[in-house]
Amino acid sequence: MTDVISDMVTLDSTASENPRGGYWYRAARDGQKLGRWFVAPTVLLLLFIVIFPLLMQFYLSFTWWTPLDGTRWYNAYESLNFADNYWRLLTDRDLWAALLSTGTVIAVAVPLQFGLGLALAYLFIDDFPGRKIFYSIVLTPMMIVPAVVGLVFFLLFQGSGPINATLGLPANFSWLTSVDRAMLSVIIADTWQWTPLMFLILLAGMLGVPSDQLLAARLLGGSNWQNFCRIILPRMKPVIIIALVLRTVECFKIFDLVFIMTKGGPGVATETISLFLYKKTFADLDWAYVAAVGLTILFALSLLAASGLAFMAKKKG
Repeated sequence: MTDVISDMVTLDSTASENPRGGYWYRAARDGQKLGRWFVAPTVLLLLFIVIFPLLMQFYLSFTWWTPLDGTRWYNAYESLNFADNYWRLLTDRDLWAALLSTGTVIAVAVPLQFGLGLALAYLFIDDFPGRKIFYSIVLTPMMIVPAVVGLVFFLLFQGSGPINATLGLPANFSWLTSVDRAMLSVIIADTWQWTPLMFLILLAGMLGVPSDQLLAARLLGGSNWQNFCRIILPRMKPVIIIALVLRTVECFKIFDLVFIMTKGGPGVATETISLFLYKKTFADLDWAYVAAVGLTILFALSLLAASGLAFMAKKKG
């Protein structure tokens, strides 16, 4: 037993004198190698499902290739057009109309969801009877599949549906087939479903504000409004940026609600960019152009997310 202990002491002293050649260094190095081998399959899978489709999409975006050509996608170089698809998206009126519709949803729905979520979060700061029950009720809409939400609101906004009956409107009062009211219907449905997500993020930010500061402000005579504006909101800026960026990106991808409720109609009044790409992909089979538009949108949204992260890093610094 004494010999074993002395050998271990000798190994430890050797490792400390020569850390790069010692026993513990070699064990750690071997462990790192083993860890890389275990992680390698996951990394390769991620490369296959992320990098490969992205590179394929980039390749196709510089061609005129479609499935109707009768050639394989890897032979798309035979119809190379360089950057014509990217020039085309600058002058495509249908694309810009879809972007305008998407921008309208974002400009109205995201601030509305933020305001409602902030108000609800402020109500839930303090404990009150039945808080957990109401908390579960508020979060319920975001747990429902978006397609189901679209179907529910499609039925609610029918001429003979509950909304017209509740408001005392005639059965011929149209919501989903009216150019003026179809977009409003989509925004209402999206706000109903995703305000709880905004509420959840903002509530987490509010609960992270030090309670001793709020208590001190109240003892000094600060009103609830003053405490909210001068203590809570300034300390929630990173959380607010996260919430706004997340909802903007997700709202930009809105598809299920629009497809179920209006299918982009009447006409193209509610055709968002996701629905536009869906029609171009499966109806027109214009895959090369869709690849160019998709990559451009990916680049724009990546810049938006990077800007939000840079702002957060600046505030933390």
